[in-house]
Amino acid sequence: MLIRRPLQIPSSEITTPLVYAERRDFMRLLAAGIGTASLGISPSAEALDAPGNSLGKLISSPFSTHDDKPTPLKSMTSYGNFYEFGPDKDSPGKNAHRLRTRPWSVTVDGEVKAAKTFAIEDILSWAPLEERIYRMRCVEGWSAVVPWVGFPFSELLKRVEITGNAKFVEFWSLADPEQMPYVRIPLLDWPYVEALRLDEARHPLSLLAVGMYGEVMPKQNGAPLRLIVPWKYGFKGAKSIVRIRFVEKQPQTAWMKAGPDEYGFYSNVNPDVPHKRWSQATERRLGEFLKRKTLPFNGYAEQVASLYAGMDLRKNF
Repeated sequence: MLIRRPLQIPSSEITTPLVYAERRDFMRLLAAGIGTASLGISPSAEALDAPGNSLGKLISSPFSTHDDKPTPLKSMTSYGNFYEFGPDKDSPGKNAHRLRTRPWSVTVDGEVKAAKTFAIEDILSWAPLEERIYRMRCVEGWSAVVPWVGFPFSELLKRVEITGNAKFVEFWSLADPEQMPYVRIPLLDWPYVEALRLDEARHPLSLLAVGMYGEVMPKQNGAPLRLIVPWKYGFKGAKSIVRIRFVEKQPQTAWMKAGPDEYGFYSNVNPDVPHKRWSQATERRLGEFLKRKTLPFNGYAEQVASLYAGMDLRKNF
């Protein structure tokens, strides 16, 4: 894949200075305790532990979007949110080198017949790796188009037997203060936990990603394993996953605890439901100046709208 040479993109070109400052200040208020609540071919293990290494031959997915050109790789690795490494957009790029992605394992428990722990090397052998070019929309009003590499979440369900009580799935991120310095500060209620309804997780678009742009996942983007749910706001995609837990009742996620009136459980991209601090009607694509209209479900309505038939999406935001 041809990747255009990226431009340096200051935060002010992506998010307006006021909005950027508000988000940053919100996180710092949380830190001060004033917030609202407290991989065809299986590459070698060595290759998969080195960001920037090629993941080899990939399956081209029919779920990819081809309407937009991919966002430059540099933009995606230098601008983003990963609060375990700090509150600013460049914090992950500066601090995520501390993250050790080997050894790594993921525990699957909760409403399952038998809890299991899988080494990342075993997980990477579950299925041929696909490249899926997905639109990504951040709740802050910026967006991107990213060629992720991974496999459907449904591959996990082939390897564990869930009980009839399993209705939701939690995704727990690593929370190690030695590797992640900001875990020592109550920016959020650590560990970072996100969740989906079971039918959402089973949807063919839901992806467990191990790479991007044909390469091993960069640490600042959630190595070695992260969740991608393209019709939801980006924060729903838990990074550096160490636990997947099936539960019966709808859980409280990290952002729901931090701002229950700002972050809903579903968090589907919806231009008609503004965030308390950001309009969701438009977005600015990384590397572009002009804004564009935001699409319902981030452009995936045809595939996923039926999941929410009969629901009031203003109340169930």
